[in-house]
Amino acid sequence: MLMPGNCKAAPRRTEDRDREGPTFALSRGVVTLFAVACGAAVANVYFSQPLLVTMGHDLAMSPALVGGVVTLTHVGYGLGLFFLVPLGDMADRRRLVVAQLLLLAVALIVVAVARTAAVLLAGMAAMGLLAVVTQTLVAFAASLAPAAGRGRVVGPVTSGVVIGILLARTASGLIADLAGWRSVYLASAALTTLLALVLYRVLPRHGAVPPAPLRYGQLLRSTITLFAREQLLRLRALFGLLIFAAFSTLWSSVALPLSEAPYFLSHSAIGALGLIGVVGALAATVAGRLNDRGLSGRTTGIALALLAASWLPLAFTRSSLWALAVGVILLDLAVQAVHVTNQTLIYALHPDAGSRLIGGYMVFYSIGSATGAIAATSLYTVAGWGAVCALGTAFSCLGLALWALTRNSTATRTPTRARSAVCRSGAPRRPADAPCA
Repeated sequence: MLMPGNCKAAPRRTEDRDREGPTFALSRGVVTLFAVACGAAVANVYFSQPLLVTMGHDLAMSPALVGGVVTLTHVGYGLGLFFLVPLGDMADRRRLVVAQLLLLAVALIVVAVARTAAVLLAGMAAMGLLAVVTQTLVAFAASLAPAAGRGRVVGPVTSGVVIGILLARTASGLIADLAGWRSVYLASAALTTLLALVLYRVLPRHGAVPPAPLRYGQLLRSTITLFAREQLLRLRALFGLLIFAAFSTLWSSVALPLSEAPYFLSHSAIGALGLIGVVGALAATVAGRLNDRGLSGRTTGIALALLAASWLPLAFTRSSLWALAVGVILLDLAVQAVHVTNQTLIYALHPDAGSRLIGGYMVFYSIGSATGAIAATSLYTVAGWGAVCALGTAFSCLGLALWALTRNSTATRTPTRARSAVCRSGAPRRPADAPCA
């Protein structure tokens, strides 16, 4: 049996179906539904951050156990990216999405009713594992989009993911202030269940690309094979690691200087920064349209330059909240633009392996996020906010340098409308023959 990672192994019928386009019409309302579902699912991973102290007091948890809440959630998410997301390539994605959302709702209820630390931690790990339904939804949306307009779909859907991350802390803080921390997870369980029912009714029974005839073990091995064979995937994964390391450097540590002199801001006020970040995330949806026009390489370079530049105003956070706001908008715009471009390009490599490609790519996102968070909080304690900004600048400049060194390689070239229909369709082609990315 030929593995999907092999460019020569793409079935003819898959090429033909992708060239003809999907039979399910993606309306703006359905794309918005995908974005909302993605944002709601991924927000569960970040709800706990403003609630840790309250949760710890309620369940008599030690500081070490309280820290384990965040750790286990992210560990579960990382495991889900590798072990669950690829299932989208071998199973009915509609049923898979609905099943994961319903199980996620169960995990949220377990967290909400937990009376011991052990039950809470188990629920958090399960919640993180199942929250990867977000990436299954991204791959599903990409598979339903026409190849020539895939970026126009991936852009808004991915924006939903970033907006969910940015607003999670604000929403959880406000709901917890009104009705307690348990209400956050009960409300999310209700919303998740509602979304599962709506998606079951709205989504098509069959995707545009037929499931891969693989066993589960073969599916996981082929994810690694894809990384070994696809230069574009490796490159875009590195971009993803670096931009999310920069993103996490800011968002995991910005509360520290804002809670100190001269501001002494409350948790709610600090959480409101997410509202500013949404402006940048929304503005970056244009990146998908630029990618559809064959400008992904240029978009990546400009966005990485903006990412590096964003740390200049951020360095003045202690003296100006306006400078902080400008820096936040620039950083979130840049991160989102590169992220949208990354996902659009890597999906086009092998539409029949879209879930594996996006799941594998997001593993690097998790590594980058964890690296940025650990390094930033540790560095702030030792050397202060200036050192954190230097760290963020270093991650950003590494990404820009990587783009500059590889921009002329065949793995970074983008398709033009004059390319063959096969290239525009996203059907697998060897980079040396016809670089579709």
